[in-house]
Amino acid sequence: MRLKTHLLAGLAAALTCGLATASFAGPAEISKALADKARPAKALELDQSRKTAEVLGYADVKAGQKVADLMPGAGYYTILFSDIVGPSGKVFAVVPSEFLKFGPRATDGVAALQPDHHNVVVLTPSVNAFATPDPLDLVWTSWNYHDLHDSFMGPADVAKVNAAIFKALKPGGAYIIIDHRAATGSALRDTESLHRIDIETVKSEVQAAGFVLESASQALANPKDDHSLNVFKGEVRGHTDTFILKFRKPKA
Repeated sequence: MRLKTHLLAGLAAALTCGLATASFAGPAEISKALADKARPAKALELDQSRKTAEVLGYADVKAGQKVADLMPGAGYYTILFSDIVGPSGKVFAVVPSEFLKFGPRATDGVAALQPDHHNVVVLTPSVNAFATPDPLDLVWTSWNYHDLHDSFMGPADVAKVNAAIFKALKPGGAYIIIDHRAATGSALRDTESLHRIDIETVKSEVQAAGFVLESASQALANPKDDHSLNVFKGEVRGHTDTFILKFRKPKA
C-alpha cells in the first residue's frame, strides 16, 4: 500500500510539473520576443499600455505558424510575431497598396525588419485583393479595421476583404481584430471622423464571411472612454476603449 501511495504521489507530481511546463511555454516565448533588442524605443514605451504580453497570449501564436499582419503600421506586432513563430514560421506584413500614397513610411517600418528577421515578407496588394503565398494560421489587424470603410481606402469592399481572409486561412485558423470602440448603435458613422467602429458592426461583417465568433477579450477595455472623442485627441490617445475579437474559420 505504501509503495502504491508513493507511486501515485510521484505520478501526480510529474503530471503537475508537465502541466506547469506547458502552461509557461507561451509566456516564455512572448517574454523573449518582447526583449528583442531590435525593437525600437517607441515600441517598448507602448508595451505597458497595450498590455502586449497578455494580448499576445490571447492570440495564441505558436512556433512554426504562418501569420498575416494586415495593415501593420511600423511593425509593432510584426517583429513580435516574427520572433514567436521562429525560423520555421513566416510573417506576411500585408500593406494594402492604398497606403502607398502616403509615401515610403507606409512600408519602411516593416521592410527594416527583414535583414534581421528573415521570416518577414512584405506584401502590397490592393486591399480588395488580399492573398498570401501560403495558407495562414492567423490573420491579425490592430486598430485599422475601421479604415476599411474610409475614403482613402476606396473605401474597400469589406465583404470581399473578409471573404479573401477566410479563404487564406487554414480550417481552424483565427482572425483577430483589435479596434477602437464606437458608441453602441453608431455602426459606421464614426470610422472616418473619430477612427472608431461599432463592435456589433464588426461582428456582423466578419460573421457574414463564414467566420464564427470564438471569444472577446476585455484586456484593453476602458470604461472611462465615452466613445465621443477622436482617438488621437487629448487624454484618450493611447487609452481608448478598445475591443479584441477572435473569430475562427470552421474546421469543416
